[in-house]
Amino acid sequence: MKSGAATLLILASVAGILIVPWVGQESISISALSDPTGTTPAGVILWKLRLPRLFGALLAGAALALCGAAFQAIFRNPLATPFTLGLASGSAFGVAAVTRAGLAVSASFFPVSSVAALVGALVAIGIVWLIARLRPAFSSSVLLLAGVAMNFFFSSLILVLQYTASLGDSYRIVRWLMGGLAGLSYSDVYRMLPFVVVGGIVILALSRELDLLSTGEDIAASRGVNVGRTRQILFIAASVMVGGIVAACGPIGFVGMMAPHMCRLVVGARHRHLLPVTALFGGAFLAICDAVARTVIAPIELPVGVITAFFGGPFFLWLLLRSSSTVRTQRR
Repeated sequence: MKSGAATLLILASVAGILIVPWVGQESISISALSDPTGTTPAGVILWKLRLPRLFGALLAGAALALCGAAFQAIFRNPLATPFTLGLASGSAFGVAAVTRAGLAVSASFFPVSSVAALVGALVAIGIVWLIARLRPAFSSSVLLLAGVAMNFFFSSLILVLQYTASLGDSYRIVRWLMGGLAGLSYSDVYRMLPFVVVGGIVILALSRELDLLSTGEDIAASRGVNVGRTRQILFIAASVMVGGIVAACGPIGFVGMMAPHMCRLVVGARHRHLLPVTALFGGAFLAICDAVARTVIAPIELPVGVITAFFGGPFFLWLLLRSSSTVRTQRR
């Protein structure tokens, strides 16, 4: 691990997190920290609006980054993301379905949308796993192709729901599919927290197995890793995290691809060090993107998914070009 560069990345992430709440069209002073009840306009802006969004961005960014790091190790592909196996599209279909049916209401602690998102993610990963098991040669490449097919399948179902919905429901589905943190409250953060904590603990606990899986399935099996069971556990943990995040924020793309890869360049490939730094950087990155989304064309606010896609598109192309140049060099 490059300790100096890693320390600089951690400090930059922490600095970004601390600065984000103070960035916005409405300038607020440091005195707002002493008004947590929101008796002044500055206190309301800081404690009721910006801090819940910051905490939500930290949870969502950390969860998506951890899922991306796990998938990139499993598939040994830097382009793998939480969208790879259709998890995000399955979760999105679940929420779109309850919105179309008019069932997006709270039920005790968890709203119906959270349950629907989790069920959608689990159904998606279950179908992918079943399809892959039906193939004689069960491998990560088969899982990857099945996941891409499921992603297109659920996306088409979402379009059907959107087309047949009323004008109001269709508009809500479209806005939600862009991914955003606007309107997040502390209750939303509390509902996201158990999904992220449970899934994150599982992924962090399997850091050694991820190191071995990233070297190849045969090598991992020779070192005592139960490859099939480990992948199942990781997929379920990722489904739980993605379901909780998508229900609250909508599908936010590219964070799970960019954050792990950028941290890997600095920290190295050993997951014991990579995963914590990736979670911190992913949360900071999404928080900064959200600050850009609410200020770049203020007073109009963009969905944060638009900003992450703006950065993610060029980054994706850079990865493709980098991979192509690496392959050409190896052939020579």
